[in-house]
Amino acid sequence: MKYRKLGNTDIDVSVICLGSMTWGEQNTQEEGFAQLDMAVDMGVNFIDVAEMYSVPPRPETCGKSEEVIGHWLAQRGCREQVVLASKVTGRSDRNSGVGHIRDGARLSREHIFAAVEGSLKRLQTDYLDLYQVHWPERQTNFFGRLGYTHTEESDLIPIEETLDALNTLVTQGKVRHIGLSNETPWGIAEYLRLAEKHNLARVVSVQNPYNLINRTYEVGCAEFSMREQVGLLAYSPLAFGVLSGKYLNGAQPAGARLTLFDRFTRYSKVNAEDAVAAYVELAREHGLDAAQMALAFVNTREFVTANIIGATNLEQLKSNIESIDLELSEAVLEGIETIHQRYPNPSP
Repeated sequence: MKYRKLGNTDIDVSVICLGSMTWGEQNTQEEGFAQLDMAVDMGVNFIDVAEMYSVPPRPETCGKSEEVIGHWLAQRGCREQVVLASKVTGRSDRNSGVGHIRDGARLSREHIFAAVEGSLKRLQTDYLDLYQVHWPERQTNFFGRLGYTHTEESDLIPIEETLDALNTLVTQGKVRHIGLSNETPWGIAEYLRLAEKHNLARVVSVQNPYNLINRTYEVGCAEFSMREQVGLLAYSPLAFGVLSGKYLNGAQPAGARLTLFDRFTRYSKVNAEDAVAAYVELAREHGLDAAQMALAFVNTREFVTANIIGATNLEQLKSNIESIDLELSEAVLEGIETIHQRYPNPSP
């Protein structure tokens, strides 16, 4: 395994981070335990979750992923050996299916304090290493929206209130560091500006989507990662498994996420399948596994702190983690760039 610093902190996190959003829906607790055990045995020390998981969000499964991790931590007694990250749900009317969380989640002090207490209880710990804002309070271009349309909103919780609440959690010792997710360049800049102005906790990471068919992070956010030490925690590195090629030509593998749930359309937009087919063919030409090639590309980006993988079985998980050892040749990297120029970001 390889490790990198989490932002400007002294915390070393594994480049492969274990995502958990299937535990409690597609995976049982026993299966979650097996994934955690395998990942840790292979050198992974970074675990990512959120209060709203598992996914797709439902009242019946809300918090289940955190509960699985909490029971595992209690049974294994290994809290100090892992870096644990969770997220507070953003404004609920910005994402469908989460209205059950606190009867309409917001990013106010009250909601943030309630959210972290719930997460700590489910995770059976008294602190989080990283606590992230899952998505912004304001309406902006995230969750698959590329273009920005300005909307005047009079009822927003100010970023300053959100940041001050997060800073309080750091001061109390309930959270070591804070981060953002599904955030834009303006949002990152505003959190950094307010932290400096008011001497508040500084964000150390941004968890945004990043994969071969969505490299939009490179356009405006990657420079923040490099210049401000706010590294990317890349989610959906396989675009919900699409980049493995298993859904090509209309295939619907039994038990696969996009087979089970029709709400996920982010990676089925115009040119997406053609791009995926080209990447899968490139991998075949070089004798590579398409999924491992896609993950290895993410692993090697200098602005990436960690690559958040997810799997529903141990065979997938082992292969995904082993991508850390794959070095892509110049020919493969040139091939990736050629395809990217032909199909730039078909699935933002």
